Amino acid sequence: MRELSLNILDIACNCVTAKASLVEITVDEDTSAHTLSVVIADNGCGMDEETLNKVQDPFYTTRTTRKVGLGIPLFKMSAEMCGGSFKIESEKGVGTTVYADYKTDNIDFVPLGDMVSSIITLATMNKATDVFYRQVLNGKEIIFDTREIKKILGDDVPIDQPEIIQWMRGYLEELIESLNGGVS
Repeated sequence: MRELSLNILDIACNCVTAKASLVEITVDEDTSAHTLSVVIADNGCGMDEETLNKVQDPFYTTRTTRKVGLGIPLFKMSAEMCGGSFKIESEKGVGTTVYADYKTDNIDFVPLGDMVSSIITLATMNKATDVFYRQVLNGKEIIFDTREIKKILGDDVPIDQPEIIQWMRGYLEELIESLNGGVS
């Protein structure tokens, strides 16, 4: 994929498929160390040891509509191609956590991309799944949490209403802009 945000969205969609009620995504960048770390965790159904061992194989998938599952293998490849690392942990009935570390000064590093669109898509695709997004840049952090937004909205206003989506997009853009020193 041409940007990490699409890989992140793909992995997070797997969390929704695994019946997670919460998906937590952390993106942590240290520009002086030239590193970027991504952690995606869920409280979904998790995987047994056998499935966990197979999930990094591009020719393994639990889907019946196709014979390949490229999300995890592509995410792993993107990290390893730029001198980084990849790890996945899972426990049946508890959830799954995916870790990917990148060397941002490597020529093969893929840019982070449009995290706003990825997070908003994830937040509105399944109202039963909450999204906690944390982005850190050189120690400064922002947090976007759909649980807080839903608490403010109450039960009468669904999070997937066009006006709410537009507001969330603007809010997340402002948060990320503040993190980047006023530059989007």
